[in-house]
Amino acid sequence: MGNRVNRAIELLDQGQPIYYSGGHTGHVLTREQGRKDASIWSDYINVGMEHGSFDMGGLERYMQGLVEGGPAPSGHRTPTVIVEAPVEGTTPEIVRANGWQFRQILARGVHGILLCQAETPEAVAAFVEGCRYPINRLGVGDGLQQGRRGVGSEPTAAEIWGIDNAAYIDRADPWPLNPDGELLLGLKVESAAALPRIEEILAVPGIGFAEMGPGDLSISLGYRRRPPTFPPEMQEASDRVKAACEANGVAFLQPANPDNVVERIDAGVRVIGGHNPETARIGRAHTNRRMPV
Repeated sequence: MGNRVNRAIELLDQGQPIYYSGGHTGHVLTREQGRKDASIWSDYINVGMEHGSFDMGGLERYMQGLVEGGPAPSGHRTPTVIVEAPVEGTTPEIVRANGWQFRQILARGVHGILLCQAETPEAVAAFVEGCRYPINRLGVGDGLQQGRRGVGSEPTAAEIWGIDNAAYIDRADPWPLNPDGELLLGLKVESAAALPRIEEILAVPGIGFAEMGPGDLSISLGYRRRPPTFPPEMQEASDRVKAACEANGVAFLQPANPDNVVERIDAGVRVIGGHNPETARIGRAHTNRRMPV
């Protein structure tokens, strides 16, 4: 078996890049699909609910299918699953009013959540707090308030993780804030309103990975279509997100393809999009990855 519940965290902790699959819409959330995806090539599966259906029944069946089809070749009970939440990360009030989304998603036994439209550090802190149990207190008083997640979902989520309820409450906490945590929380910095506060946003404790979202940022800046090459203001935003990630121990996400994945890895990218198994094969060979897929 793997050393951790969350394969993506285990790899990042080893200094290895991770590769994900799954888009913003259209993910098939059935038990049968879960059984098929148990041996998927990617290190984590992105389930897009920002624009895709907010289907908790389907997500629950999909997670059950992953368990039934497992363990993964790496020895982990399931691949890592991270869900894009529909809530906008604009203000703490909006995030807290929609905190029920985090409770529902995490109760299905997933391993992380991606917050889109992250615009203020206060909203990001509210996101982290909404994903934590109050008993887990690392970082409280140092950028975070007490967690807001209530008890009650442990029997469902712990069964997916293959641990008991008490262990789930201890381990369902954000990494790397909690070195033993198994939740991987991510951010998309993707609006003009976020640009003045990028460094503050990425300094919030509890975030594991982040990206500059080029599609939404380009339209926020007035481009009808995403420019094929980043204009200066978008390149500057990407560079600042990357630098802030590095300054705070957060993994930087950026797409790659077979032709540029080695260059991206050498430049410090640690979460790699592109949905291409050949990209992952080349990248894993470059970093001498030993963990089976």
